[in-house]
Amino acid sequence: MADLTSTRNSYVSSHAPRAGISKVVLYRWLSWTIPAIVVLVWEAASRIGLIAPQVLPAPSRVFDTAVSLARNGELFVHLGVSLLRAAGGFVIGGTIGLALGVAVGFSPFALALFDRSIQMVRAVPFLAMLPLVIVWFGVGEVAKIFLVALAVLFPIYINTMLGIRQIDPKLMELARVIGMDRLAIVRRIILPGAMPSILTGVRYALAHAWLALVIAETLATTKGIGFLAMDAREFLNTNVILLTVIIYAIIGVVADALVRLLEARFLSWHANYAKGARK
Repeated sequence: MADLTSTRNSYVSSHAPRAGISKVVLYRWLSWTIPAIVVLVWEAASRIGLIAPQVLPAPSRVFDTAVSLARNGELFVHLGVSLLRAAGGFVIGGTIGLALGVAVGFSPFALALFDRSIQMVRAVPFLAMLPLVIVWFGVGEVAKIFLVALAVLFPIYINTMLGIRQIDPKLMELARVIGMDRLAIVRRIILPGAMPSILTGVRYALAHAWLALVIAETLATTKGIGFLAMDAREFLNTNVILLTVIIYAIIGVVADALVRLLEARFLSWHANYAKGARK
């Protein structure tokens, strides 16, 4: 009986990881099923004339347009300019938002000093800031990067502040009881505990960055994905317009995947995130 139990346990232990891996692969393929079906139906509907090309061109036509723009280098020029603007604004706005969030999260004095002013600025509709930004910075690159930085700042600030302030006080008290100094408390309790909220802020900030960039690239510019879309609109070139939408979608998916890698790196200790990374 003991031998039978041992054999069964050995079989389960040797096959469970393989079964888990198979399920992961299956789910990953399954996640692409709906997008693939949508593209196939869309292509078929376009080819048989159910969808007018002026309204929604077929995926194959959009792909041909992308290849054409890539061959002459125009696509990469616009994409590179947009990525540089987004990266510059994200670094500036993210750094300021993180610094303010940490300060306000740790210090009641900083909370009283900064939070109300930040919340007042955050409440102003983004488009309402556009005329003022043009007056301040004109329509050059500084204005575009400023708009992206402004959009990024608030999600990172709020999530950083809330992540720090929502740390369980009992953990803090326990750390003091066992003799941990303040630096150790910050490094081993506060920052790991706040990291899920901070990375959530980064996700929202990435989405806001691209939204701000689309608006910024409508300001008297001759380069960028936003300009490419506006220029195509003037000539009713729906192929290029749809291509820019797809590019934004792809960039968003890639950016979200990068944040997931950060989660896997910094939240490997967290059971829920570790479980999600295996799926």
